[in-house]
Amino acid sequence: MENNRSRAVKFIVLLGLVSLFADITYESARSLAGPFLAVLGATGAIVGFTAGAGELLGYGLRFVSGLLSDKTRRYWAFTITGYVINLFAVPMLALANHWPLAITLMITERIGKSIRTPARDVMLSHATSSVGRGWGFALHEAMDQIGAMLGPVIVMFVLAMKGSYHYAYAVLAIPAILAIIILIIARIEYPHPQKLETETPVQSDGKLPRVFWLYLAAVGLIAAGFADYPLIAFHIKKNDIFADKWIPLLYAGAMGIDAIAALIFGKWYDKVGMLSLAGAVILSAFFAAFAFASGAVLIIIGVALWGVGMGAQESIIRAVVADIVPTQKRGTGYGIFNAGFGVCWFSGSVLMGILYDISIPALVGFSVLSQLASVPLLISLRKKLGIKSSG
Repeated sequence: MENNRSRAVKFIVLLGLVSLFADITYESARSLAGPFLAVLGATGAIVGFTAGAGELLGYGLRFVSGLLSDKTRRYWAFTITGYVINLFAVPMLALANHWPLAITLMITERIGKSIRTPARDVMLSHATSSVGRGWGFALHEAMDQIGAMLGPVIVMFVLAMKGSYHYAYAVLAIPAILAIIILIIARIEYPHPQKLETETPVQSDGKLPRVFWLYLAAVGLIAAGFADYPLIAFHIKKNDIFADKWIPLLYAGAMGIDAIAALIFGKWYDKVGMLSLAGAVILSAFFAAFAFASGAVLIIIGVALWGVGMGAQESIIRAVVADIVPTQKRGTGYGIFNAGFGVCWFSGSVLMGILYDISIPALVGFSVLSQLASVPLLISLRKKLGIKSSG
């Protein structure tokens, strides 16, 4: 058991390193997306649509990739293919001189992520069974967010020295290549990650449990009210609150908070279950009231709260799915779950982009109320899920 646990941790760390370099690549691009589109002449509605459409495809297509990965059991093939598309769309942004091409590449990057995420999370779920679901996914998320923190710092320095968004995107080809190299090493070292599973498989009648759909409804409310960073960055750029070079650094700070929050709430999840997610939502729900303010200090507070919410979403949410979906249906479960999440995210992002051009207070009101509406449902799900600490 101890040997299997050690191998499981090493596998999580290897995939964590892949995510670290991947996040340096695409989270840097994400931190630049809002101001870059503004420079290319896009409006707030276009930025909101781009963020939402990217998430819609990035999450929605996971239904197909998750289903196919379960059908074929070729989890590595989906993971590697998705990462290649996901990562190499980013440096191509160096060639974009108008916003239609830029948003096409941004959406392509999200499509690549949709191909690889369900399969990768299924493989991670096998490894996390021996270390604690919450802690295992949180460890992966923390490493992921170290990359998300470093990347924007790197492009900040590139912008400071070169003053060019295009040059900054070109530099991101380096971490993209490193991520693929480590991914191939992981594939060679762990050709059959399912052997890391230590828990007795949940019996399945071929259907996803009813509690899965209730959980999806609760998380969908969170997704709908969670404004994407490009819209926040667009707000900062439009109102000239920070110089361009500081916008990626602000995002980097949020990613650092994300990593810490993931570890804290992930560990808490293994002890108290769903209460940890409800607590994270309550703590972060008011981020929009600060992030769309006109003062620098308030925006910093808002982005910090936004980081707390992201940390909980990226760690606990995935852990819960692994706990409630039968092993043989996990790819499908992750796919359907992420598709629903993406539809809600897209709808909310488009609406908030439109509201931004009409009324920022209305945007804030929608964001806060949508997220808080999930809390009673999350708490009611606690007894239904019955998730206890795995030790």
